[in-house]
Amino acid sequence: MRVLRRTWGGLFEHLPKGLYPRTILIVVLPIVILQSVVAYVFIERQLQNVTEKLSDAVTRDIAAIIEVIETYPQDERFSQVEQLSGDALGLSISVLPPEPLPAPAPKPFFSILDSTLSDKIRERINRPFWIDTVGNSDMVEIRISLKDHVLRIFAPRSRTLPSNQHIFIVWMVGTSLVLIAIALLFLRNQIKPILVLAEAAENFGKGRPVRSFRPRGAREVRQASQAFLDMRERIERQIEQRTTMLSGVSHDLRTILTRLTLGLAMLDETPETDALRGDVVEMRHMLEDYLAFAKGDAGEASEGVDVPALLEDLAENARRSGDRVSVSFEGAPQVLVRATPFRRCLANLIGNAGKYADTVEVRGRHLDGWLTITIDDDGPGIPEEELETVFRPFYRLDRARNVDAGGTGLGLAIARDIARSHGGDIALGESSLGGLSAVLRIPA
Repeated sequence: MRVLRRTWGGLFEHLPKGLYPRTILIVVLPIVILQSVVAYVFIERQLQNVTEKLSDAVTRDIAAIIEVIETYPQDERFSQVEQLSGDALGLSISVLPPEPLPAPAPKPFFSILDSTLSDKIRERINRPFWIDTVGNSDMVEIRISLKDHVLRIFAPRSRTLPSNQHIFIVWMVGTSLVLIAIALLFLRNQIKPILVLAEAAENFGKGRPVRSFRPRGAREVRQASQAFLDMRERIERQIEQRTTMLSGVSHDLRTILTRLTLGLAMLDETPETDALRGDVVEMRHMLEDYLAFAKGDAGEASEGVDVPALLEDLAENARRSGDRVSVSFEGAPQVLVRATPFRRCLANLIGNAGKYADTVEVRGRHLDGWLTITIDDDGPGIPEEELETVFRPFYRLDRARNVDAGGTGLGLAIARDIARSHGGDIALGESSLGGLSAVLRIPA
C-alpha cells in the first residue's frame, strides 16, 4: 500500500497543474489507450491469420515443386520446372548443387513472417531449410536441402505477408487526430470562460480593475460568473459605505481635535498644557492608524511602481532618523501594485526594524512572477511562539521586543492586510543578523 501511494504521489507531482492540460489528458489519453489496444489486438490477430494462410499457400507451392523435381525426370538445368514455377506459381527458383546450408540469419525480434513461415515449412516439407526474411526487403529467400540438390526459392514478400495493414493504421490515426483536434477546439471554448473567471477573481482580489467581464460558457459557468459579479458588487458597495462612514467619523473627530488644539494654543505654557498637547498629537496619530486599518486599500487603483527607487527612498528616510539601512535588488524593477498602501506596508516593516535594531538589510527580488522583499535586522527579535500573534490588531508584545511601542499595535496588522490584499503575505522568522526577519511576498 505504501509503495502504491508513493508511486501515485510521484506520478501526481509530474501531472500538469492547469485545467486545460488536465482536461486534454482526460480526453486524449483514453482515446490513445483505446485505439492502441484495438489496433494491437485487431492488427496482431488479423496479421497472424492472414500471414498463416499466405505462408501455407507458399509452402504448398514449394512442396509441389519439390514433388515435381523428385518424381519426374528433369533436364540438367531444371529449366522446365523453373519456367513452370515462375509462370504458374510466381516463384523464382533455382536448383543448386548440394552444398551446406548457410548459417542461420539473425532473427528479427518482432517478425510474424519468420516464425510462421518457418513453422509451415517445418510442418509440411519437413526437410532441412534456411530462410531469410530480412536481407531483401521485397523478397523472401528460402533454401531447402534435397537428396542431391539444394532448392533456392525467391518468393515476393507480398505473397507471404499482407501489405495493406498500414492503410488501417493511417485511417485510424488520421481520423483520430482530426477528431481530437475538433474536440480540443470545442474544449478550449468551454474552458476559456472558466479561465477568464479565475483571472477576473484574481485581479479583483489584488485590487486591479476587472474590465469587460461578462458571464459566458456553459450554464454552470455562467452561474458562477454571475455569482462573482454579485459578490463583487456587494463588496464594492460595502467598501464604499464604510469609507463614507469613516470619512464622516474622521471629519468629526478631527474637528474636535482641532478645537482642542486651538484651545490649548490660547492657554499659557505650563507643564500641564504641554502634556495635553502631547496627548492631542498622540490621539491624532492613533486616529490616523485606526482609519487606515479600517479603510483598507481596496479603493485605490493599481499602478506601476519602481520598487528599487521606493526601497531606496524609504531607506533614506530611515537613515535620516539615525538608522543604518542597506538596500539591494535584483530582477525587473516595475511592479503593478497600489502605490500608497504598498509604500505604507514597506514603511511599517522598515520602520519597525529600525526602531529596535542598529543595522537593517533590505533585499528585493522580482523573479518568476513573484516579488519578494526581505527585511533583516540585528535587534532582539521576537519569540517563536509570538511570530503569528504579533499580527493581531491592537496586540502589544511586552517582552524583549515591544512591537509598535508607544503606538496603537496596528503596524504589522496593517502591513499584512495590505500584503494579503495584493494576493501575498508576510512571514516573520529569525534573521541571519541575529534579530527579526520579515519576508513580504506578493505575486507580480
